[in-house]
Amino acid sequence: MTGQVVTRFAPSPTGFLHIGGARTALFNWLYARGRGGKFLLRIEDTDRERSTPEATAAILQGMAWLGLDHDGEVVSQFEGAERHAEVAHQLLAQDKAYKCFATQDEIAAFREQARADGKSTLYRSPWRDADPSSHPDAPFVIRIKAPRDGATVIRDQVQGDVTIRNDQLDDMILLRSDGTPVYMLAVVVDDHDMGVTHVIRGDDHLNNAARQMTIYQAMGWDVPVWAHIPLIHGPDGKKLSKRHGALGAQEYQGMGCPAAGMRNYLTRLGWSHGDDEFFSDEQAKEWFDLGGIGKSPARFDTKKLENLCGQHIAVSDDAALVTELDAFLVATDQSPVSEVKSVLLRDAMYCLKDRAKTFPELLEKAHFVMTNRPLNYDAKAAKNLNSVSRGILNELTPQLQNASWSRDGMEAVTGAFADAKDIKFGKMAGPLRAALSGRAVTPSVFDMMLVLGRDETIARLKDAAEYQPEAQDD
Repeated sequence: MTGQVVTRFAPSPTGFLHIGGARTALFNWLYARGRGGKFLLRIEDTDRERSTPEATAAILQGMAWLGLDHDGEVVSQFEGAERHAEVAHQLLAQDKAYKCFATQDEIAAFREQARADGKSTLYRSPWRDADPSSHPDAPFVIRIKAPRDGATVIRDQVQGDVTIRNDQLDDMILLRSDGTPVYMLAVVVDDHDMGVTHVIRGDDHLNNAARQMTIYQAMGWDVPVWAHIPLIHGPDGKKLSKRHGALGAQEYQGMGCPAAGMRNYLTRLGWSHGDDEFFSDEQAKEWFDLGGIGKSPARFDTKKLENLCGQHIAVSDDAALVTELDAFLVATDQSPVSEVKSVLLRDAMYCLKDRAKTFPELLEKAHFVMTNRPLNYDAKAAKNLNSVSRGILNELTPQLQNASWSRDGMEAVTGAFADAKDIKFGKMAGPLRAALSGRAVTPSVFDMMLVLGRDETIARLKDAAEYQPEAQDD
């Protein structure tokens, strides 16, 4: 197959963007983007009872968070019903399909008898080769004339060649008796009309490929390249379900996973490039190929996800990280960061982003930036502000006030103070952490001072020196 690569993601809008669907979308996106191709999005909304606008919105939001941009407008499968029916009637006119007048009761009776006789329940319609003059004035479905002899070979880029005997294929219904097209027909027509060259989807669709190929071949259309990827399992080796934890892409956004970390992890989940675990989007686009997809189900590992998320936070651009952090706050119904705090956060990122695996962890480390005076000291911090510690802060503050506001300058002042008092710096660090952040676990006290600036630092130290434990609410 030559020409531009075109892939698609075609979810059903019956719920959130499942993590398995997110990976399928990602694989299609990577394959197209890495080859200068197109990545299309089609909403398969033919099931009108289960499809909802809310589910469509959730899918679009999940893809937006993951950064999976698509080309062109979103296609609604339901809106193409007339085109799907047109193809069915074209096959009927070419004698590659036929009208079947068998009723549901007749088909059920046939299958019941076949089971009783120990025979195949595959329905063979008596109307396949019937003379049109014998057709009754009654409701009918349109069935394709599937090949009866030989075999259909699905040349799959992941599963290898999969052979299905044609005598195991039924004459699939194309149009129901009410004239509406079935899903199997709609998928083929849409993929052809959208110019899809590569169908990358879950291996639960593998058997569908053989039946769909009968339509491609009957219409004389090019069959796309197939790539059926194994499903995702939980750590216990069973199909991923609610018992394993979060299932929706947006749940992971709500947990504070950076999108780059999620993309990296999902790419690596069932696909490999040597021993590479951590990589950028550009590397993923360059490396991703269908041959690297394994045949066995991948197991979802939350710890690996968190580790990769931490690595991506650590190497992220500071300003971009602040923007994504703000989006996380909005997505979790928290107040966005003010303009002043955004500047401080960006300046503080160098001492925050190492070893933070999620945005909540990053925000906890950034508490000294996000909080305002007067600080609310947590229990551990309050213990570090006893009368002796407050006395130390009271004496140290004027000396810091006149220090050169650089790391060397502040280290020199605190070091000289510790020597003069014959105390170790560790005894000063606890009170300083408490005074500057209201917490006992923080970044370096000198990093906090540099980020906060002289005026805010001195004001917080003075507040802490005057702190009365009984004055703070529990």
